[in-house]
Amino acid sequence: MARELSTELGQITISDDVIAAIAGMAAHESYGLVGMASRTFTDGIAELLGLENISKGVEVKIDGEHVRINLFVIVEYGTRVTEVAKNVIDKVKYVVEAMTGLNVAEVKITVQGVRVGNGGKEKR
Repeated sequence: MARELSTELGQITISDDVIAAIAGMAAHESYGLVGMASRTFTDGIAELLGLENISKGVEVKIDGEHVRINLFVIVEYGTRVTEVAKNVIDKVKYVVEAMTGLNVAEVKITVQGVRVGNGGKEKR
């Protein structure tokens, strides 16, 4: 399901995949996050997704005027999971609202795993 907006010049349609990609990229920029995980958790092993599949770790639900986002992530070992999650929530909400003009009502984080290292991202 996509979100449609009307303007004086025409109609704008933003697909769920675009919202998921924006949310995934915003989350990936957050300190302490190794990357996005697959939404399916099999055999107790979280699959780390590459940037080309970043939206596969994101679920988007549009409920009227509100967008609800579920993120499946892998955090870096040694970081405070609650702080990483809070930072990801704040960043995703801000970026999605700024880029799309949509109201983000909720961002949920599911930590699928913990990994040593930062997934190739530079330390900040």
